[in-house]
Amino acid sequence: MRQVMVGLGARSYPIWIGHAQLPKLNEALDAVGFPRRVGLVTNPTVGELYGNQVTAALLAGNREVNVIQIPDGEQYKTLTTLEQIYDTLIDWQFDRYCGLLALGGGVIGDLTGFAAATFLRGIPFVQVPTTLLAQVDSSVGGKTGVNHPRGKNLIGAFYQPRHVHCDVGVLATLPEREYAAGMAEVVKYGVIRDAAFFSWLEQERDALTARSPRALEQAVMISCQIKADVVESDENEQGLRAILNYGHTFGHAVETLAGYGVVRHGEAVAIGMVMAARASVRLGFGTEADVVRLTGLLRARGLPVEPPAFPAEDYLAVMRHDKKVRDGGIRLVLNHGIGAADLHRVETPETLLRELLL
Repeated sequence: MRQVMVGLGARSYPIWIGHAQLPKLNEALDAVGFPRRVGLVTNPTVGELYGNQVTAALLAGNREVNVIQIPDGEQYKTLTTLEQIYDTLIDWQFDRYCGLLALGGGVIGDLTGFAAATFLRGIPFVQVPTTLLAQVDSSVGGKTGVNHPRGKNLIGAFYQPRHVHCDVGVLATLPEREYAAGMAEVVKYGVIRDAAFFSWLEQERDALTARSPRALEQAVMISCQIKADVVESDENEQGLRAILNYGHTFGHAVETLAGYGVVRHGEAVAIGMVMAARASVRLGFGTEADVVRLTGLLRARGLPVEPPAFPAEDYLAVMRHDKKVRDGGIRLVLNHGIGAADLHRVETPETLLRELLL
């Protein structure tokens, strides 16, 4: 078992990463002083696979477990679903000495975290991510929230978990499309922060395709360490943390225009990263060789790299609701070669986008 610590003073928390870690969950919760009464939030798919195992581990540690099942899918990451969680917690008479546990992917984690942040003005929660995307990205860093019909993740809060529990063994049951979507976020870390990691991903294509526990533990650990380093420097995304949104401005527009759940988040991010890399070339920060390496690695992972055929005006309308917009101006995270990135204000986004969509 490997550990990464997210160092945020009194709100610091560990990430446990390894194979066959679910039976150790109770031990991990004891280590951070987590409440004895737990609301386990999951969906029917994950619940059927791992709900009994997690519940058994918690009960063995003399914890009381109440299960909340919500529907599976990005389209349910809404205020309506959030209200259903609140209603259940109220019915169960949960108080501030209870805690929530998110067992699932990014939708479950984001909803559970936002419920924890806002119920009774804040109760503790832990993340037990069961998708690759959630293990390397959404479970770490404290971003919680729900979607709005006019934009993804427009409603939410920064609220850190007490613990993140990553068992790479559960990734064996992921459908291939879901696994590929998670690899997009892994690739992102190499592009924005670690050229050596990007090269390692190129070299370990076969092992990662085979879902080797050794390769997955390494990929998840490095991804989490990179994210932890960035979050420690800029928890509330006032500067550096914005680079973690590489590919997301355009990617979120793809998700919104296609309809939530039609294009997977990771698939949209893959398309958005290629668009960002092409923009970087046009603005003088990157090279065509970077685009070739990035598209090659993404295609090897079975990910899309070309944007859906929506009008440029539609893309721009959604992008103007992006959280990085400042004083009405669109700002994009652009890579500077492979291994570095920065946030740039784009003075003529309409012209640039039309060029990229040709």
